[in-house]
Amino acid sequence: MAMSGDLSKTPGSLMVWDRSSFLDEKNRLSSQVEQLHFNYKVSVLLPECCAAPCHLDAVLNSFSSFYLIRNLPTYELLDKHFLDNAVYQGSVYGVSYRTRIDEDDCVALMPNGHLSLSLSKDSFELLGAEGKPSRFNHRTKCRFVVSVDLSDSSMAPGGRGYQRLLTGLRSRLQLKTDFLLSHHPGGGASLQALLSRYEWSEHRPEVSSHMLTDLSCPALLTSDPQSCDPHSILEWVGAVDARVSCDNSSNSFLSSLVCPEPKTTLSQALSVSICGLLLPQDVHRLIQQIRYYLEQPHSESWVSLTVHGFVDSPVSWGGNEHGFLRGGENFYSLLMIHDHTYRLHLATGAHDTCPP
Repeated sequence: MAMSGDLSKTPGSLMVWDRSSFLDEKNRLSSQVEQLHFNYKVSVLLPECCAAPCHLDAVLNSFSSFYLIRNLPTYELLDKHFLDNAVYQGSVYGVSYRTRIDEDDCVALMPNGHLSLSLSKDSFELLGAEGKPSRFNHRTKCRFVVSVDLSDSSMAPGGRGYQRLLTGLRSRLQLKTDFLLSHHPGGGASLQALLSRYEWSEHRPEVSSHMLTDLSCPALLTSDPQSCDPHSILEWVGAVDARVSCDNSSNSFLSSLVCPEPKTTLSQALSVSICGLLLPQDVHRLIQQIRYYLEQPHSESWVSLTVHGFVDSPVSWGGNEHGFLRGGENFYSLLMIHDHTYRLHLATGAHDTCPP
């Protein structure tokens, strides 16, 4: 059967990788973790482990809760009380839910107070605000981006810039979306005034674990993790997380993935996933606990952690515009080693700015 032109093309991607040590004061891991604002899944792979130790399990189950607000008018993010009690006081993370970045109007509120709108041409013209064409337009300018710093003095409530955007969102565009929202460190108390006006529900990130047995594993991970090829290890970690077999049996038509050679077999491994609107601060705490876990006697020499950003977020790394095309991926994978060194892989699709 003939394969269509689109299906025959492998989606492009961008990946950078870094090797450093937690003991090196110049390592950039903290800033890199902070720059992926909108995380929906964290996966951890613990080799030769059947259950997470209590200190690690406690962190896995203590990620911050978040809120789903139904049909939230975007102009509510300009509400003076919301700005005073949340945006100006700490880090607010908000992103439109179940909107598609390649088709719908999408909204993101970043922890630095920047509001980003990814709009169709018609919506952009209705809004009447300053913006710029999307980086990912092809031949025609069909998509536009509006980015506003709500903490800037020019956007102070009552000012000209503020009033113009408020009028556009309230009277002309009237954009409404389901919206995921979280605030650090204030939590729900700083959001109550906004929540009280709409239908909302509070959610805790969902934690699930899966026991793996007789898992094919690159032998270098147990003997010399530093010498592992970054591309092959990343591919293997992704296959394990997705529960895709790397045995490549002759009767399988689903996958041609293989475990990198030379390989060994792990008698058991624990795969743990956390899903929701996950804050970088919680990812930081998890990384610190994994470091502690690796320092303990009888633990294996490495642990893998992968963090996935929302595929339809208007932004990916930092405040950079996110494009979808085929995959929408924006993620990083951290291979942590018992000697305090790490390998960090940062990746996006071809329609994104190169990761930091």
